[in-house]
Amino acid sequence: MRRWCALAVIALAAAVGVAAQAANTKVVLLGTGTPNADPDRWGPAVAIVVGDQVYLVDAGVGVVRRAAAARAAGVAALTSTSLSRVFLTHLHSDHTLGLPDLMFSPWVLERKVPLDVFGPKGSADMAAHIEAAWRDDIAMRLYGLEPQRTRNYRAIVHEIKPGRIYEDAAVKVDAIPVTHGSWPEAFAYRFTTADRVVVISGDTTSNDAVAAACNGCDVLMHEVYSAEKFKIREPEWQRYHKAFHTSTVELAALAAKARPKLLVLYHQLFWGATDDDLVKEIRAAGYMGAVVSGQDLHVY
Repeated sequence: MRRWCALAVIALAAAVGVAAQAANTKVVLLGTGTPNADPDRWGPAVAIVVGDQVYLVDAGVGVVRRAAAARAAGVAALTSTSLSRVFLTHLHSDHTLGLPDLMFSPWVLERKVPLDVFGPKGSADMAAHIEAAWRDDIAMRLYGLEPQRTRNYRAIVHEIKPGRIYEDAAVKVDAIPVTHGSWPEAFAYRFTTADRVVVISGDTTSNDAVAAACNGCDVLMHEVYSAEKFKIREPEWQRYHKAFHTSTVELAALAAKARPKLLVLYHQLFWGATDDDLVKEIRAAGYMGAVVSGQDLHVY
């Protein structure tokens, strides 16, 4: 019986993967990393690609080059100049170290508009300080020999509240408040397009509001840590992770409520576990829906 269930789940995951490739809306993992310096997992960043429109969630290290890598792998919409909107889940450095990259690199490559930044309180201060830090670069590019005369390096910042925060012809975006330790504000995001609903947790403890936002969504992308490896962490780190993040056991319970067509693990804290180990922990905790542990440049 268990073997039959496992095979059924594998078949379901494969079917979802085929459907994702055919969908107009694609979810591209540009980076799945954490502050740990894993060369195979760059800073956390996700691209929601709807036709030729691109919507980024978070700006981890290397975000512009990871978008170029995804384009080279077949996601044609991910040009440097298409990177003009980013939704920040919170202001931890691993999620925002790529913000200067997003502001300046596409500008140098002739982005036609400034960067729209949606995020919690503090986002405007962060963007203003970044612009100030690069003032000499800006002046050299504007008034030196480089043929650059626009000011599209600018970040147009929208500090958000829960609820509908953005809408255009391709997508509706809702912000869901979540708990990320002692951060005063942190958000998950729900993207609704003509063909799919995608929910991205950002960094959070297990939160019923995320499950409610999904409610049978096509893709639930959720951060996670290994419940097994957590047991051997030092007590002070256990206190930290329990207050800031979601274990495999907790995520299994949340996913059972959320009922996504596909659960994608990202921003994983492995501590020596593997992708397969995380999926096995989710299974052992009782969740039998389609689940994968995401890797950089995977498309769903």
